[in-house]
Amino acid sequence: MKHRNQLAFLGIVTFGLLASAQAAVEIYKIDPVHSSVAFTIRHFFSNVPGAFTKFSGTIVVDRDNLEKSTVEANIEVPSVDTRVEKRDTHLKSPDFFDAVKFPAITFKSKSWKKTGEGSFDVVGDLTIHGVTKEVVLKTKSLGFGPGMQGAVLSGWEATATVNRNDFGITTFPKVLGDDVGVTIGIEADLQK
Repeated sequence: MKHRNQLAFLGIVTFGLLASAQAAVEIYKIDPVHSSVAFTIRHFFSNVPGAFTKFSGTIVVDRDNLEKSTVEANIEVPSVDTRVEKRDTHLKSPDFFDAVKFPAITFKSKSWKKTGEGSFDVVGDLTIHGVTKEVVLKTKSLGFGPGMQGAVLSGWEATATVNRNDFGITTFPKVLGDDVGVTIGIEADLQK
């Protein structure tokens, strides 16, 4: 009987520890209204900016150990916007993104490595144009706190440099640079 009580006690303690460990994990949903996914690419001698206006994603955070966090994101290729309609149409064509065949750009993290106070190298698989390559997002946590109407928010910034040739986008090599600078600003809402 005593042995059975000890087992029951251990079971309760273990369940409590698991429950508290699970309680430390928070799920944040990217708020596209207060976030941005922008890029620049060299055109002859100047850098031309662009952005994607439709995207979504989830950040799973362990605030006690942010290196255990994960992120997944989906960018809708047809939402590319360089402020020039003719150029946007060309970017969606088979010459570049081929948006009909490859309508999404995706990212799924594999590891987070702390590089400084609130800074991380987030390594993950980036898929563009049907090609998946490992990239590093230089990521900074901007903090956690209350938002409007009782919301709990987290903020993030990330940058990366992506070689378009790695993803099979090789057109106009003398006109456009190979490297694309990516800048991401994220506000994400805690899911309850």
